[in-house]
Amino acid sequence: MDVFEALYTTRAMRRVKPDAIPAEVQERILDAAVRGPSGGNTQGWRFLLLDDPAVKAELGPLYRQALGVLFETHYKPMREKGDPQALSVLKSAQHLADHFEAYPLMLFAFTRNDPSGGSIYPSVWSAQLAARAFGVGSALTTVLGLFHGEEAMRILGVPEGKGWQLACTVTFGYPTGRWGVAPRRPVHEVSYRNRWGEPVGFEIPEPLWSYDD
Repeated sequence: MDVFEALYTTRAMRRVKPDAIPAEVQERILDAAVRGPSGGNTQGWRFLLLDDPAVKAELGPLYRQALGVLFETHYKPMREKGDPQALSVLKSAQHLADHFEAYPLMLFAFTRNDPSGGSIYPSVWSAQLAARAFGVGSALTTVLGLFHGEEAMRILGVPEGKGWQLACTVTFGYPTGRWGVAPRRPVHEVSYRNRWGEPVGFEIPEPLWSYDD
């Protein structure tokens, strides 16, 4: 797969099939993750793959409770505004919560001494790009770590008192829908040069990559 196809079409894919992810694909996902940049090459990360239904059943209620809190607080203005795009995003987020236990594979990323996430998130993104190369969709969420980090780590058997933190959870599965370039505000509307507010110097009204390239 062309690197730009992977970059432009790897977006949150929450509606997936229950089909298992082959072991060889899982291997490539994790091997790509550990090749990501690591500050000082400390590699202060750990990755846990989850496909055990019993463990997912313990985590699912925690995830739904946490998302419910977000829907009544942080996401409430988005719901009340009624913007179609925002409502679509919230509906997709709710789908993940409602079908948490049905995802065939999850990746839990843990970090230590990486408060900024500058090492763990690039490695997780590498895992998602590797999954995309094999036609596997993914979606990153930090909800469990934010609201139920300690309990989730207890369920997952993470050693206590060692400084580990749950950075994020990534769901994986073969999408039920089509891949595509995610709609975004154009570069020139969100980018500057030299000083805040100064034009970046070019305009990109449409994505520079498409399936026609």
